[in-house]
Amino acid sequence: MVNDERGLDYFIPVRDQVKQHDLPASHWFGYIGVVIGAAHNTKKLPVHRLQELCSELKYPVVLLGGKEDEAAGSEIASIDPIRIYNACGRFNLNESADLVRKATLIISHDTGLMHIAAAFGRPVLSAWGNTVPSFGMWPYYGSSEPAPLNEMFEVKGLWCRPCSKIGYARCPLKHFKCMEQQDVLRMAQMAMGAVMQ
Repeated sequence: MVNDERGLDYFIPVRDQVKQHDLPASHWFGYIGVVIGAAHNTKKLPVHRLQELCSELKYPVVLLGGKEDEAAGSEIASIDPIRIYNACGRFNLNESADLVRKATLIISHDTGLMHIAAAFGRPVLSAWGNTVPSFGMWPYYGSSEPAPLNEMFEVKGLWCRPCSKIGYARCPLKHFKCMEQQDVLRMAQMAMGAVMQ
């Protein structure tokens, strides 16, 4: 196998392409996709941190995740149900990928939709908890064209990090500093700067 340096591919069948009317009218002309799900809890920002992040995003937001993220999505969206649309559990994987493709920018954990965002050349701000980009799982855009904004947020200097390549149901040390101390204000400021350009 040879790397063609053109990044990742992801193909969405026509039947799974999301129609404009599948989203609220307030989101038809652009939105930030915020991926709230991940396979393991130690890869996810806690709900209260996601609420802080979304409250700082003065732009339409679509929350992305599976059926298992629906309740957390409802809790996050409750801070502004007009501006924040909870799409968790309402769309299948390909439809969620299409929502990623159509987003102005993606904020994500270290998870599959982050890689799909890179496949579609979307700007990505990623939050890293128990895992680290140096494991080689960062958003890969290839090198044939200039990559879009790709900023990886980590809490540096934690002796306990990384604690796993995959993740856990809860922080083994019970403090979860790798996500509790994430700079969500800076993340939001960077996102807003990018979408307003």
